[in-house]
Amino acid sequence: MANRRKRSRLVLTVLAAAVIGGALTFAFRAQPMLVDIGAVEVRPMMSTIDEVGRTQVRNPYVVSTPVAGRLQRVEVRPGDVVERGRTVVAHMLPTNPAALDVRTREQARAAVTAAEAALRVAQADFNAASANADLSASELERTRRLAALDIVSDAALEHAEQSARVAEANVDTAKAAIAIREADLANAHAQLIGFDDTGLANALGGASPDAFPLYAPADGRILQVIQQSETTLPAGAPIMEIGNIENDLEVVVDLLSTDAVAIRPGDEVLIEDWGGAGVLNGKVLRVDPFGVTRFSALGVEEQRVPTVISFTSPPEARQGLGHGYRVEARIITWQDDSALVVPSAALFRDGADWQVFVIVEGIATRQTVSVGHNNGIEAEVLDGLKSGDQVVLYPGSGLTSGTAVALRSIQ
Repeated sequence: MANRRKRSRLVLTVLAAAVIGGALTFAFRAQPMLVDIGAVEVRPMMSTIDEVGRTQVRNPYVVSTPVAGRLQRVEVRPGDVVERGRTVVAHMLPTNPAALDVRTREQARAAVTAAEAALRVAQADFNAASANADLSASELERTRRLAALDIVSDAALEHAEQSARVAEANVDTAKAAIAIREADLANAHAQLIGFDDTGLANALGGASPDAFPLYAPADGRILQVIQQSETTLPAGAPIMEIGNIENDLEVVVDLLSTDAVAIRPGDEVLIEDWGGAGVLNGKVLRVDPFGVTRFSALGVEEQRVPTVISFTSPPEARQGLGHGYRVEARIITWQDDSALVVPSAALFRDGADWQVFVIVEGIATRQTVSVGHNNGIEAEVLDGLKSGDQVVLYPGSGLTSGTAVALRSIQ
């Protein structure tokens, strides 16, 4: 009986020692480091230059007083639709024409003659631009047929398409020049109002001449009314601004000069945060060849380059967008539909090399990688990683190669 008790105590002692030893081993074992983990994937990637811009009408028209006189109260309001040569936007009473001499009258007539000649030149330019556009369209159609038969190269087709677009732009420019010359002619004709013998006799007799109308110089909408109340104005004083918001709207962004050198006309643009649903598409139309000194909100002196972006989305997609509105433009400088991408948060520098921690069976291993484009969120991998690899995000200074790691959260 005594021997049996001794054996039972021995067994219980051994079991207690084993339990205590296992608990101590479990308590003091090496714990894996908790880290964030990201994946290396093949997916579309793009690199963009993001900047805040503003919309503007490409060819605004300023309605000004053709002669010195008294402007009647302007009844039109911003947003009103006007039609060129038909919508009356304001009325004026000219100053006393009896006080004007013969020389002024002859100068006004000469201005009419010059405006008529300038209009004929603009119409001739329009005819030439139309002929060039027709020729470019024919050449483009012929080149497309030849390209379909593999007779001409893709470069020749692209050149023909560019020539056709340039020809169409020249036609639009010629149309705008005709509108400007017609407005100049209307202004020149308005300078003769009251210069005839009847008006002069009425002025000498003390009768007040009738107010003459000012017509809209272009189709579009009233952008802003500069002078609305009745007042006396000198010749050439601005009254209102007219523009075509539907078909003549563009975006202007002031890029840093270091970013502007990477932009080329024709680059695709994503226009976001404009107030409506969806993303609008555009393309770079022009990068100005000069920089302007500006100061940032922090007082830092910067060289900014005005860059013009045209909309490629239809006007129906940007309903409500007007002149002088704020937008955010993302100019695409590079994109790849099947790039090998790693999160930028996994990259860190070791001298001149980029490195990451690759996780293999729960162990973090330091790996040197070759990186291409980097947009700050993700980077293009050229060498050192493969699709499906897991990497440590935001690696800390305490993480070394060979450290056991465990997932903290899935990115």
